[in-house]
Amino acid sequence: MGHGHGHGIPTSASGRHLGRLAAAFVVTAVFMVVEIAAGLATGSLALLSDGAHMVTDVLGVGLALAAIVAARRSHSRPGRTFGLYRAEVLAALANAVLLFGVAGYVLYEAVTRLAEPPAVPGLPVVVVSLLGLAANVIAFLLLREGQAESLNLRGAYLEVVADMIGSIGVLVSGLITLVFGWRYADPVIGVAIGLFVLPRTWTLAKRSLRILFQHAPERVDVTALTGALAGLPGVGEVHDVHVWTLTSGMEVASAHLTVTPDCDQSAILDSARRLLADDYQLEHATLQVESGKAAATCRELHW
Repeated sequence: MGHGHGHGIPTSASGRHLGRLAAAFVVTAVFMVVEIAAGLATGSLALLSDGAHMVTDVLGVGLALAAIVAARRSHSRPGRTFGLYRAEVLAALANAVLLFGVAGYVLYEAVTRLAEPPAVPGLPVVVVSLLGLAANVIAFLLLREGQAESLNLRGAYLEVVADMIGSIGVLVSGLITLVFGWRYADPVIGVAIGLFVLPRTWTLAKRSLRILFQHAPERVDVTALTGALAGLPGVGEVHDVHVWTLTSGMEVASAHLTVTPDCDQSAILDSARRLLADDYQLEHATLQVESGKAAATCRELHW
């Protein structure tokens, strides 16, 4: 006999910060146009690379906004039992792919320019980089709170942080060019920006893939969890244990509990639910209580 238990799916963490995300989108979109235009006018690789980062900021924040809207509207269709919360994870992965591409482009262009660095006017680069830094600081402050709760928002936040560092690098490049006339400053800063972005991008991609592959959250020891469930009074054996992350802040579990004869199944379900919620912070769990015969049937499955 099977019994299920669980709580309703909570509101997405990123959805609570929709207004801040929209404001960050406007700020980055406006300055993206300014920086790319300035980079093309001055021929500065540092400005162009930072402008490319701004493009990924705009695309990334736009993807994050689209993912939130899609997740909010998904419950209008009964077939989408988990909604479209995974759209947020896909958006974060798309952001990582974009950042990999931009970092690779910047590194390639910077290396090719090292052989014969072009003359770049320092003053326009300094002015535009200061404006870019201000725009990135505003977006950083808007996204800082939500990034700790949502992988989707963290993707947009990391892009803003990377671009903020890039703006500082462009500012340094412009100042060196303006004061000393050293042509290598622009391509060297370009290389530094690319190298800064890559490891952070890899971390974001790895976290996104972990969720998409439905691995257990890193903080959850599945073996210990299974043992804890098996140790509950009236439980003889535990199998088909699954723990996965739907999206940031939404972790889900399911398990089959083989119980002893004449036990109080309701009491077992309640104990198991409290254990998962209190010890493992798994608020949404589906538990099936079954006899030994039903458990044998479960073991015939190969996945």
